[in-house]
Amino acid sequence: MTPADGRPTGPGGSPAPTAEPSLRPTPLLLQGQDYFFRSPNTPLDFQERMFCADLVADEPGDPVPCVLVLARAADMEMNELSLALAEHDIRMVRIDADRCLDLALTVYTDAPLIELHRWLLRPVLVWRRHFDVTALPVNPTTVHGAYVREQWQAVANWLSCRSDWTQVNSVRTSHHLDRLTQLSDAAAVGLRVPRTVVTTMPGRSRPGGGRCIVKTAGHHLLEPEPGALRGLFPQPMDIRRTGEAREPAPVLVQQYLDADQELRVFVVGDRAIGYRVQKLDPAQLWVDPDSVAVERVDLPADLVSRLLTLCRRWSLDVAGFDLLDVGGDWVFLEVNVNCDWRWFEHRADCTAVSTAVHGWVRGRFEELSASIAAGGWSRW
Repeated sequence: MTPADGRPTGPGGSPAPTAEPSLRPTPLLLQGQDYFFRSPNTPLDFQERMFCADLVADEPGDPVPCVLVLARAADMEMNELSLALAEHDIRMVRIDADRCLDLALTVYTDAPLIELHRWLLRPVLVWRRHFDVTALPVNPTTVHGAYVREQWQAVANWLSCRSDWTQVNSVRTSHHLDRLTQLSDAAAVGLRVPRTVVTTMPGRSRPGGGRCIVKTAGHHLLEPEPGALRGLFPQPMDIRRTGEAREPAPVLVQQYLDADQELRVFVVGDRAIGYRVQKLDPAQLWVDPDSVAVERVDLPADLVSRLLTLCRRWSLDVAGFDLLDVGGDWVFLEVNVNCDWRWFEHRADCTAVSTAVHGWVRGRFEELSASIAAGGWSRW
């Protein structure tokens, strides 16, 4: 039973004792993290603005084939894609996590159709990128907030996995693509990987026997408050830490490797586009981006072959790989499924990835639409 004040009860119905808050040290990866970004929820999608302002005439008839994107308002890569697809008369619609509370949406379970606002649409290609329930503008500690998060999580997962339309970066596989799985699979295709341990006692671990860095096992960004993102970036291991210091959650301790160069490689379909990145520390890309130098580079064929093999294994169509060149060996660090490429393009003054992504999405959409149209839109 629970008394009227809501406190849990102990034996005999008496209130259970409340534990005194313990004074725990700040987790290692939360120390010295100064990165903060306020993600705006202002819609900038070109097609959405045009359709909502009634600047595009609606044509009655069969459901309109479309690209459906699950993201958030600040996803500029998708805003740019919307404009690029509009130039080829391809409809793109989106469900953004940070502005979906008042969304007029109906999803049919017995046909691959959705009603979004006043439009009847047939998703052909579905791309889930930055749709995280932490971005929903609700308080998850309330019943209302927990309810809203739970419903959107379930429905977004379902939309991202339905078999009667095609996904970009299938969530069935990419959702479970944790960093440890990435490392083991990369080693299996012949890429070198840093020695790594998972531990709540990072002070005890020295994989490789020398310098180490500490990394998150999860995302690089935390969103404790909707729209307020904080960094969680790799940090050098402080050799002064005692071996008994414990973390409240597991972290990765990884061998530090002196590299001749660092690469970010974007794979788009069967293409690989490489950029050399020059920075002083792992977090510099976020906390001091103007000091990071980026340039387009050619990639060796053997590296491209291995990355394409990994993308096929992981069912990835668009991905960003972080690698090191250590004495002629290619060292795999991680793959980013929700990769953002516009910043790298801006720094390198090269739009090769955007061009490749827009072309790949357009080509895939047209291929799938032709196949569906051959079966007849009218049956829906």
